[in-house]
Amino acid sequence: MTEQGNNHPPAVRQLRLVVEAEDYDAAVAFFRDALGLPEQAAYSGGDGARVVILEAGRATLELANSAQKRMIDEVEVGRQVAPRLRVAFEVDNSQAVTDRLVAAGAIEVAPPTVTPWQSLNARLDAPAGLHLTVFQELRTPAERADLDGFGTDA
Repeated sequence: MTEQGNNHPPAVRQLRLVVEAEDYDAAVAFFRDALGLPEQAAYSGGDGARVVILEAGRATLELANSAQKRMIDEVEVGRQVAPRLRVAFEVDNSQAVTDRLVAAGAIEVAPPTVTPWQSLNARLDAPAGLHLTVFQELRTPAERADLDGFGTDA
């Protein structure tokens, strides 16, 4: 992958979201064990300091203006619920993952819903105070490119 079509290597190699979890053990059990994010590394230090780094596949940074954020909330939930930051995980089966995460302690905010951008999205409130979307793509990027409102800014 290159930056902006040139032949230079990417300037950023990894996106890592660092979240302080009041109930560390519950958060690890939820994200590692229930959601299934593989453990890459774990470290501990003085005064009970602990951290675990979990693999989450390919990382992207999704930047949305306020109107887009409001529209996504309306489509996926029917009302404004997301805080400024929402974490989204692509999965193979939104319904099965939603059921598993609710059984592991998440609160379902909205069940899996087909969106205009052709994904099946569910909303959850999860441990560590994170608001989540789990989504299942129903069409390939090429198929979505032919839909109204899809394209790139490039």
